[in-house]
Amino acid sequence: MRKSLLLVLVLVVTLLAVVPAFAQTPTEVKMWIAFTDNRLDWAKQKAAIFNEKFPQYNVVVEGYNNYEELFAATALAAEQNSLPAIVQYFEVATQDARDSGYFKPIAEALAGRTEVNGVPVNLGDIIGPVSAYYTLDGEWTSMPWNTSSAILFSNMNILNAAGVDTPPATWAEVEAACEKVMAMDGAPEYCFTFPNHGWFFEQWLAQQNGEFANNGNGRAERATEVTFNSDAGVAVLAWLKDMKNKGYLYYSGAQGGASWSTVDQSFQGQQTAIAAYSSSDTAIYTNTGKENGYEVVASFLPYNQDAEGGWTGNLIGGASLWLVDGLSTEVEDGALTWLLWFTNTENAAEWHQVTGYIAIRQSSIDLLNTDGWYAALEANGGSQVWLDNLAVQASQGKVWYEENPNFIVAADQLAQSTVTPATSGALLGSFPAIRNVVTQAVDTVLLTDQDPAVVLGNAAAEANKILEEYNLLNAPQ
Repeated sequence: MRKSLLLVLVLVVTLLAVVPAFAQTPTEVKMWIAFTDNRLDWAKQKAAIFNEKFPQYNVVVEGYNNYEELFAATALAAEQNSLPAIVQYFEVATQDARDSGYFKPIAEALAGRTEVNGVPVNLGDIIGPVSAYYTLDGEWTSMPWNTSSAILFSNMNILNAAGVDTPPATWAEVEAACEKVMAMDGAPEYCFTFPNHGWFFEQWLAQQNGEFANNGNGRAERATEVTFNSDAGVAVLAWLKDMKNKGYLYYSGAQGGASWSTVDQSFQGQQTAIAAYSSSDTAIYTNTGKENGYEVVASFLPYNQDAEGGWTGNLIGGASLWLVDGLSTEVEDGALTWLLWFTNTENAAEWHQVTGYIAIRQSSIDLLNTDGWYAALEANGGSQVWLDNLAVQASQGKVWYEENPNFIVAADQLAQSTVTPATSGALLGSFPAIRNVVTQAVDTVLLTDQDPAVVLGNAAAEANKILEEYNLLNAPQ
């Protein structure tokens, strides 16, 4: 009897020792993002810090090569019922994300809460243009993260040598600067370049208050027809064609995602003097110049000086983080806690500093306008490898933006933009496929003698077929 009782006591003690181990197993929260470079490293380091702060969760970040690959992987995972908790979608896939049924709006998941696990919500701190893009039908759809704008990078050594003192602000000034650059002794091979990515066409269109699609750019009602073949759209292609014909524009023939690296090579190799590019690489472009003995100055993306009403503004780019629908309460709360912490004031500021993506919070911008930004990042649990890099740039009594003026350009450009349906960005189904149609149109105009108006009209007709097919399958009947 005593032996039996002793055996029972041993079993009870053993169970009591084992049960807590199972109870303490952290809830896994998977996040997929479209980066495999230093941006993935940064996100993983942040996840490690978060997991220490919140041991009840285990955030796992996985990277994909680009937005398009991740977009396809998400669709496949949905078919296989193996979606992660969070997926990064690029901004032009917003309508697809809403129609997919994969995701739950952030506002719905938060359900009016002001904090989750002690992490404040504070979506009102997100800067206006970003808030305007991701607030649809009056509610937040996804969590902004990597937000960018198209800006201009100028090699001031080349421009100054040509007698140009400031970066060009208009299309006419780009042409005038290029005329001087290409006429000087020792001129680079070309003057100006840009990635043939649909995003740049969209930017130049929005600057003229031109809408990409009908029904208020798809924001008043579902877009049923594209409108990018307007006078404003034709003006973009006509200008690019003129720059190419004059020998000022370098165009590699690469389209979409493949075109970015060709711009990197030409500008960073000083084969071109100025480049339209994404603010996301402000750190790389600025630091590459310093390392190779030339000064890089960032400025607003040049606009069409002949547009009626002048410059309206620019739209955002980048991507946001979408919360998958149908998660357990534990996983959903973990995902929300992570999203709120991952994009808090200090992390948004650090992310901006190490990449060039826009600081999405006003509090982050305010922080970087003080001399205490470095201490704040360190106290928040900054990723040490990045803090070590930033420490080289941190100076006592100096503020980040005073020491790094290129980094505030994109935020200033958005802050000075007028919020209209055009500058808020288009929402329409199959936008990634339609964007490819536009880049093909740009390619045709630059490599043939075809009329820009005719080419863009044909592109619009093709885009409308894609959009019609999408709406037939996805629009509510």
